[in-house]
Amino acid sequence: MKRPLLLFFIVTTLFLRNSVAQTTQDRATAKTSFSNPLPIQFGDPYILHTKDMYYMYGTGGGADKGFSAYSSKDMVTWKAEGQVYFHNNKNGWSDPKAGWGGAYWAPEVYEVKGKFYLFYSAQWKVNPTKELENFRIGVAVSDKPTGPFVDLASKPVFDPGYPVIDANVFFDTNGKAYLYFSRCCYKHPVKSEVADLAKKNGWFNEIEESWVYGVELKPDFSGVIGQPVLVLRPPVRLSDKQAEWESRSVTAREVNRRWTEGSVTFKKDNLYYIMYSANHFGGQNYAIGYATATSPLGPFKKAANNPILQKNTDKGGSVTGTGHNSVTYSPDGKEMFCVYHARTAKTGDERVVCIDRMQVKNGIITIAGPTTTPQKLPSAGVNVSGQGKGE
Repeated sequence: MKRPLLLFFIVTTLFLRNSVAQTTQDRATAKTSFSNPLPIQFGDPYILHTKDMYYMYGTGGGADKGFSAYSSKDMVTWKAEGQVYFHNNKNGWSDPKAGWGGAYWAPEVYEVKGKFYLFYSAQWKVNPTKELENFRIGVAVSDKPTGPFVDLASKPVFDPGYPVIDANVFFDTNGKAYLYFSRCCYKHPVKSEVADLAKKNGWFNEIEESWVYGVELKPDFSGVIGQPVLVLRPPVRLSDKQAEWESRSVTAREVNRRWTEGSVTFKKDNLYYIMYSANHFGGQNYAIGYATATSPLGPFKKAANNPILQKNTDKGGSVTGTGHNSVTYSPDGKEMFCVYHARTAKTGDERVVCIDRMQVKNGIITIAGPTTTPQKLPSAGVNVSGQGKGE
């Protein structure tokens, strides 16, 4: 009996010694910080937080006429999950041969009653007048956040009669759901003092604009209730304090368009916030602003501290094109993050994902970014369920 007992003590001692050594090594090599950009080449990033996992969706990322996804437990280390939506699913309604490469844009995924619903933009194959931009918004469903997602119907969720992109869904505390979208600039010239200035100076003959609308969704996401309501548009007058930053793509002579797009809506302390992006998504001046209202469909008032996220190259930084954000929370739900795409001097034209801390206090949003220096990891602790609605 002595030999087995001695052997037990030897094995136990070695196991404990190795465990201590491994624990020490793990502590020594464990991440204590992260830096932007994350190693993900997405445009329009959206993060879903369900149970103890994060899932990120976006435009591009290697997907072929559809969307891919990544997963993470800490918002910092991400695993590629491959393509989760394919245009040729049994109910696919898009045209993969249309302009912009078929244009599968801005996916957002929501968990509702154990199902996962993917809202996205694509070119509609029903295009009798052969429009160059024929975007509509679709909804696909899956039993898992990693798909495969199948369209709910063989047509878009609704057809307002003009091209629309950048779907975002807000679930209010009374159980109602609202869809926000951007009417495309395409064939939408708008009269304004900025347009007059552009024509007077010989920059452009006209200025096209994209506007953000909101509309209530049917509970089964099969369509909308009522007519869309205009909630955001670029300023009409040059004296408007928002006009300077929202018109930079025009005044810099980049393009004859002013965008209001990439909206995301949330509620905190009974106030509704809608964040949005302005200027050319492919340029340096893409930036984020926000507006507030006391009801989900407005009227919204733009914030005095806009833009709250913009390029930092004029301050010695290397980041431009900051925009089309979503909002998520740390694993313990205590910290709020702005998730957005940007370009850096190193990444060039590739859009890459960045996350920076944001705060909402007394009706004012602030974002601590854009950053490229090491930041402390998102706070962990006890996990909270859901997306964190800010209530």
